[in-house]
Amino acid sequence: MTEPTHDESHGGALGVRLNWLRAAVLGANDGIVSTAGLVVGVAGATADRSVLLTAGLAGLLAGSLSMAAGEYVSVSTQRDSERAALALERRELREQPAAELAELTELLEQRGLTREVAREAAVQLTERDALRAHARVELGIDPDELTNPWHAAWASFLAFTVGALLPLLAIVLPPSSGRVPVTVVCVLAALALTGWSSARLGAATPGRAVLRNVAGGALAMAVTYGAGSLLGAAGV
Repeated sequence: MTEPTHDESHGGALGVRLNWLRAAVLGANDGIVSTAGLVVGVAGATADRSVLLTAGLAGLLAGSLSMAAGEYVSVSTQRDSERAALALERRELREQPAAELAELTELLEQRGLTREVAREAAVQLTERDALRAHARVELGIDPDELTNPWHAAWASFLAFTVGALLPLLAIVLPPSSGRVPVTVVCVLAALALTGWSSARLGAATPGRAVLRNVAGGALAMAVTYGAGSLLGAAGV
């Protein structure tokens, strides 16, 4: 049973890395769309570069901090749940070892092992590290790799910030006549890239994901630009 357990840990680690990478791509995508909608909307109302920069920076900071705080709270809750589940499992192993051995045997049997092999495997895994065996087989948790809320918060903050910088720079660097067209082109190209990346990471068809991403971003910018233009024309 040593080699399959080793392979499983590597597979789990790879899955965790892919999840983090997918989350980073989606965080960057959120930064692109939300900041692009904001600055394009403001550009519909005014051509003042300082106003656009102020609005874009405010949106970047608000969005990145909101993402970080939300991710921290979410992952902290998940981590607390994992710790509680491990504490309960530790207590059950201490108080009901025979019942826990039978439970582990049944779980392994449900994975396709014969009753005899499942029983022998459960005994060996229990003798080696009962808590780890139950955590992985029963709970799907690696006790050595619990989710870290600070890592998640920083990753979300950085991913959103990187994504938000693109529309911010695209709206403030070009001359006033080309700001909106340049921003739209840059944003749609970036959304096509993040859509393709998220689809590839999820083993999905890239074309549909790219189309959804680009269409959603284009709609967001069109709506906010229209709203900004109306407010600007009304002198609000």
